[in-house]
Amino acid sequence: MVILETDRLVLKEADLDDEHFFFELLNSPGWIKYIGDRGIESIDDARKYIRESLINSYKENGFGLYKMVSKKENSSIGICGLLKRPGLSNPDIGFAILPAYERKGYTYEAAKAILEYGISTLGLKTILAITTKKNTGSRKLLEKIGLRFVDKIKLEVDGEELLRYSN
Repeated sequence: MVILETDRLVLKEADLDDEHFFFELLNSPGWIKYIGDRGIESIDDARKYIRESLINSYKENGFGLYKMVSKKENSSIGICGLLKRPGLSNPDIGFAILPAYERKGYTYEAAKAILEYGISTLGLKTILAITTKKNTGSRKLLEKIGLRFVDKIKLEVDGEELLRYSN
């Protein structure tokens, strides 16, 4: 199901046929470095991730992470959307992109559209974002779409310190 379109992208719900794309994305160097290893070691693991993390979020929350499809190539290049995380009082925006498409403005285009979608269509007043201090690319992007640094938090007792942003 198509959620929204931008000049160069279509953002749509993921489905189980996207297993090869998610296998590649969740094992990409940027995902592993900044988001963390999700233990996706097979196509079956990718299907399970899509079903339990993405499809369940669409059903339970009315939103989730959507695949970014390039209109020009008609191929999935990344994900962007909203998550409802334990430990955060409001939904937060998340994104990731395949290495071949980094630094081309796609993630900015998607994140800006998702932020506007969350506010105007879903009626969210507050949208958060979290990232690590070392992820300067994400920090710059969050500020570029209008989010501002609020504070430092830990979502898990022994977890890494994260930077929290808000609109």
